[in-house]
Amino acid sequence: MDIERRIDTCMDAESNEYIHARIDACMRGRVPLRCTRSGCPFWVLAVPTVDRVADRRTRRSSLVADEQRVRHLCGILDVKLHGFFAGTCNRGRMRMLAFLGPVTVHSSQCSRARYLRRLTGRVSRCAESGLFGERCKRPSWSKGPVVGRKVVRPSTGQQGAILRLRATWASTSTGHNTDAVEEQKRSRAGHPRVRVQRLYAEAAHYLEPANAYVHIKGWVRTVRDQKQFAFVQVNDGSNVSGVQVVVDGSLPSFHEVTQLTTGCSVAVLGYVRESPGKEQPIEIHATSVELIGSVSSEYPLQKKRHSFEFLRGIAHLRPRTNSFAAVARIRSALASATHTFFQSMGFIYLHSPIITSSDCEGAGEMFRVTTLPPGAGDDQADFFGQRVSLTVSGQLSAEAYACALGDVYTFGPTFRAENSNTKRHLAEFWMIEPEMAFASRDDAMDNAEAYVKYGVSFLLDKQWEDLQFFDRFIEKGIVQKLEMTRDLPFARVTYTDAIEILFKSKEKFEFRPEWGADLQTEHERYLAEKHFQRPVFVYNYPAKIKAFYMRSNDSESNAEGRRTVAAFDLLVPGIGELIGGSQREERYEMLLSRMQELNLNPDQYWWYLDLRRYGTVPHAGYGLGFERFVQYCTGMDNIRDVIPFPRYPGHCDF
Repeated sequence: MDIERRIDTCMDAESNEYIHARIDACMRGRVPLRCTRSGCPFWVLAVPTVDRVADRRTRRSSLVADEQRVRHLCGILDVKLHGFFAGTCNRGRMRMLAFLGPVTVHSSQCSRARYLRRLTGRVSRCAESGLFGERCKRPSWSKGPVVGRKVVRPSTGQQGAILRLRATWASTSTGHNTDAVEEQKRSRAGHPRVRVQRLYAEAAHYLEPANAYVHIKGWVRTVRDQKQFAFVQVNDGSNVSGVQVVVDGSLPSFHEVTQLTTGCSVAVLGYVRESPGKEQPIEIHATSVELIGSVSSEYPLQKKRHSFEFLRGIAHLRPRTNSFAAVARIRSALASATHTFFQSMGFIYLHSPIITSSDCEGAGEMFRVTTLPPGAGDDQADFFGQRVSLTVSGQLSAEAYACALGDVYTFGPTFRAENSNTKRHLAEFWMIEPEMAFASRDDAMDNAEAYVKYGVSFLLDKQWEDLQFFDRFIEKGIVQKLEMTRDLPFARVTYTDAIEILFKSKEKFEFRPEWGADLQTEHERYLAEKHFQRPVFVYNYPAKIKAFYMRSNDSESNAEGRRTVAAFDLLVPGIGELIGGSQREERYEMLLSRMQELNLNPDQYWWYLDLRRYGTVPHAGYGLGFERFVQYCTGMDNIRDVIPFPRYPGHCDF
């Protein structure tokens, strides 16, 4: 039974179940009919009418009756009717063409051509529908069927549907097949690439017949050959899972598809369909699979787990793995959240210099920048006429602008020549450094807490799939940890009280806690993970272990000489110190005295001292190590695995 008889049977049947069964048997599970020029999918429902209707009035009544029949069928099938037109073929037989959107008809190009010829015949005139003629290059829309004394002309959308049908009929009725490669190029040009993550996010939209035909590009993860068809897992980097592509055995390139290997890049054209599997809500039924780039047999990434240490040796390929791709997306999302948060708070983004002559921390651990040959020691003969280095912080520059613009922030790379090979340190890393005028230490802590909560909340809202991946494979319970960070207020404790807590604890520390010594990582993690069990601010540190620019707490000095500064650190579970900040010393004499105490040359900071001489104001700020924040949100154990190309002692490849 051909398709026209099946449709007629469906329309004449009284049982809805019977109609559904017949339509399913005749139309589902095959390759959709597609325009070879535009690549647009459509359904064409052929409805034969009365043969050789000569009387015009009878012809119009037949059209109205057929219209009612088609609308009834669309209501039963729950499909959208885009338009329908009637015309006569060369034998005078009436033909109704209903455009319903994408549907399946036949799989091969040859059978599609036969179907379209059977559907339209050798058309000589279609004056009453303005459809197309044998010699007509473009349809004329001036004529149309008259219903109720009105000429019914196609709308713009209906005209497009007719043109698509005409284009398909014109290319298939000639008997000459278009070259497959050229056809694919035209289809890709008419369908811009869609990211896989968007397919999942807008699945309902792409499951609609009018939007189902898509074009994706990505890299092959796995290929499963099932003889009659194949499953290809394609990932384009926009999400963790990628998308499953179903390739039918009748596809011309099916043999090439079965030869694909992990890492090959491909372009896929096909239809989005609901997936019968539980692991993914949608899949793509391919109509075209093109190999863009093949992979040699030496490809180091195979379908197995690789250690992070091994992947550091191929840092240019490791973003193709699930773990590092997810880290990259989390990092990108946090960067976006950073700018959104500070911009919404009225902060101005400042580009602080990379090359500087000032040592912000006063520790001297800086990378020198010079054009002089090795052994030359005259700094005045150098490019800048003085000794300069890569910056360790943009804070001093941010203070200058904060004292003019109010609130500013920097977000950029910083460098520290610290010969450390621990999993917590890098030689090149990124810092977020806000500076707020007319602000105190407590104002800075409030802003820091709000920023961390905002970043975590942003990830929970936008990157849920990636966080679930980290919760499953990297750190169990990380989602719960981030939800706790978002929902609970951060604890606050003075340095003196923190030392007392550590001293009274029964924990066995490698380094004994004592007042005046900096907190070690084991101390920081004990406070955040075991004692407070949430992020905690420790503030008012001893002056002798902090930088020169931090404001002295004169009122808190005592007879024992425990002089403190208005500094604070934010300690978080799993990491330790995440943020370090303070209220800055705005008093000229106090700042100058502090520099002399630490043997710093005031002449090198003349411009920084000027800020205290000309309209000084109380101001505060902090610095957040961006890589540590990414670590906290992903559970990655080593900081070298949360930056694209890590720089640390002995390693500067890529």
